[in-house]
Amino acid sequence: MTAMTRLLLATSFLLLCGSVFGAEVDVTCSNNVADTAALNGSIGQSHAGDEVRIHGNCLVNGTIVLLGNRTYAGDSRTGTTITQAKGSNLVALLASDSWNMDVTYTGSPIRIAHMTLDGNNTGNMGTNVLVIRSWLTVIEDMVVQNAPGDGIQITNLSKNGVALTTSQVNGRISNCFVNNFNGNGIHVIDTGNSVTDWDLVDSWVAGSSSSLSAIYMDNAAGWKVRGNHLYNVQQHALFANACFATAIDGNYIEDFGLSGESGTWYGIACTVQGGAASVITGNKVFMLEPEGASGKFVFIGVPTVNYGTGQLNVVDNTIRGAGTAADVGLEYELNGGAGLNVLSKDNSVEAVHVERKVGPGVKLAAEY
Repeated sequence: MTAMTRLLLATSFLLLCGSVFGAEVDVTCSNNVADTAALNGSIGQSHAGDEVRIHGNCLVNGTIVLLGNRTYAGDSRTGTTITQAKGSNLVALLASDSWNMDVTYTGSPIRIAHMTLDGNNTGNMGTNVLVIRSWLTVIEDMVVQNAPGDGIQITNLSKNGVALTTSQVNGRISNCFVNNFNGNGIHVIDTGNSVTDWDLVDSWVAGSSSSLSAIYMDNAAGWKVRGNHLYNVQQHALFANACFATAIDGNYIEDFGLSGESGTWYGIACTVQGGAASVITGNKVFMLEPEGASGKFVFIGVPTVNYGTGQLNVVDNTIRGAGTAADVGLEYELNGGAGLNVLSKDNSVEAVHVERKVGPGVKLAAEY
């Protein structure tokens, strides 16, 4: 083999590796609204497999559109920030391309990590900070703060309300801090049955006096909600609709229903589907300060069965109320469907008015 042949082979190998493994695309922000064009321009010129590396403080007045099959990485949660400029009133600060394009199919996978996203809710209205409409997506090591709307929104709808006709599964949210939001901290929107089988783990969600729920899920089927810490919650701490093979375990809830509004507020709620059983286990649900003056406060509960006979294990949870007449430790209601079978076992319930309420049509399963 000649020296020229070896050189050509080596060059071809390097070119092949570059095309397979992707490139690094660096964007350095200047803390003015010109950063909007710089970010979107660099993303638009990137290729599948690239890592878009964002440096410094970015100020934007337009939605940053995240193309699929790419990683978006900052230097750190304090080293990279993307802030909405005052008066922008964007629908979304950062969003998947499929959300932006109003298509009926889910976006390709995205990874976003190591930065702070700031919705600037003192100078804007209605903005959802991070809107994801992509499958197999990873959101990790992020601060999402000051949202005029939702902090993190996982949705089957596009910006103009077009619903997915495909699934949007297998995503992961981990090690994130979502705080000071005007809507919901983490909000799963699913008008069909697309956004299933995600993980929401090891994160913190802290509300403010203007917040709604910490975590609100239209569809919790197949989800793992594990190891999260929720506090300063004005409405529900964790409300999971359509529980089907859902795991809610090891979460720490300090409080909920602090707004003082009338209604029933839940520390953990599951509306249950018939079929595969769900599990609520090992959670700590507390009311460390007296709740608002109005309302009923259910620490762990099933408001309804959506269809069929629901199956649910509620085991090894620790509940401590504020000692008021409005506190219910465990509440299981049918309110629809054919039945509800609950294994309710080894739960520690203290300082509540009613320890456990079992509604008509609910059967407590035998313990084995």
